[in-house]
Amino acid sequence: MPTFNTKTVHYIVWLPFVGMLVFVVFYTLAAIQYPGSSYAAKNQTGFQLKHDYLCDLLNSETLTGIQNTSRTYARLALAVLCFSLSVLWLYLPQLFTLKTRAQKVMSAAGMMSMIITLFLASEVHDVILRIAGVFGTIALIIAIIELYIDRYIMLFVFGMLCLILFLSNYYIYETELFLDTLPLIQKVTFTFCILWFMLLNRALYKKLHRKY
Repeated sequence: MPTFNTKTVHYIVWLPFVGMLVFVVFYTLAAIQYPGSSYAAKNQTGFQLKHDYLCDLLNSETLTGIQNTSRTYARLALAVLCFSLSVLWLYLPQLFTLKTRAQKVMSAAGMMSMIITLFLASEVHDVILRIAGVFGTIALIIAIIELYIDRYIMLFVFGMLCLILFLSNYYIYETELFLDTLPLIQKVTFTFCILWFMLLNRALYKKLHRKY
C-alpha cells in the first residue's frame, strides 16, 4: 500500500490531472497534422470528427498509404495518458472509507488496461482493444460500485454514464450496427471519461488532503 505525506498528496492530484491535459493538447496537435483518410471517406483531407477514429492518428500511414505525420504527437499523447491513468488507478482505493479486496482488483485491472492500451499502435490493434476493454470494464464496474457504497452519488451517476457509453462503443464495434456513428460516439465517450477521471482525481485529492 502506498505511503503518503504532504508532497505525495500534491503529486497524486497534479500528475494524473496534468497528464490528461497534456494528452488533450497533444492529441489536438495530432488531429491538426493528420493528412486525412478514413474508412468512410478515404480521400478526405484532414481529421474529421464524424469519420475518423482516434486510433487512426496512431497509424504509421493513412488508409491511402500516405505517411501519417501526426503519429508522433498521437503516440506520445497515448503514452502520457496511460501513465497518468495508471497512477490514478494505483491510488484510487484511497478514496474509499472501507478497504476491500475488490478495490485491489479494481486498481490492478485499471492499471493492466492502461499498460495493454499502450500497444494500440501495433498490428494487432483489435486484439489489444478487446483485451484492454475487458480489464477496463472490470475496473469501471468495481469503481462505480464502490462509489455508490461510499455515497459519492455524483461520481457514481457520472461513472454509470461513462460505463454505458463505453459498452455502447464495444457493442457497435462488434456488431457493426450503426457503425457509421461510432467515430463520433467514440469521441463523446472519451470526453465524458476524461472528465470523470478528472473529477475522481479531484475527489481523491480532497480526501487525502484532509487525511494527511
